[in-house]
Parts: sequence; C-alpha cells; structure tokens
Amino acid sequence: MSDNHDYLSTSENSKFRLSADVLMLMLKGAGYAAAFCLALWFILVALHWIGLLLPEDSKYRPDPTPYSFYMSDQQIDLV
Repeated sequence: MSDNHDYLSTSENSKFRLSADVLMLMLKGAGYAAAFCLALWFILVALHWIGLLLPEDSKYRPDPTPYSFYMSDQQIDLV
C-alpha cells in the first residue's frame, strides 16, 4: 500500500490547493447560510400553524386594551 494520501495531488501545485481551500470555505459558508434560512423558515411555519390552531373568534375580537383603538383628531400645524 502506498502512504501517499495526497488524492488531489496538490503538493505540486499550490495554486490549486488555494483554490480548493477557498471553494471549501465558500461551500461551508453557503451551508451555514442555508441552515440559518431553513431554521428561520421552520420557526415561521410553526408560528403559522399555531395561528391556525387559534379559535376563529379570537381574530375578530377587540383589542385587549380599551384605549388602543382611539384615534387622535389633532391637527398638526406646520411652521
């Protein structure tokens, strides 16, 4: 058996080794970004499912604070 574990034969060409390392780092970063986006998507889907489990009447009830829907009729004067 050979003790040569340099499967990409990068010992002769250091530029190829640099390109391979950069490619691997870019793929690793893309994997981290994909994992983050999927985790965010799963959280949003879970919130959507929780919203679907709520009773229908809860969507049409007034706000819990009595003063949250009052609108101010004040005029804003510009100088």
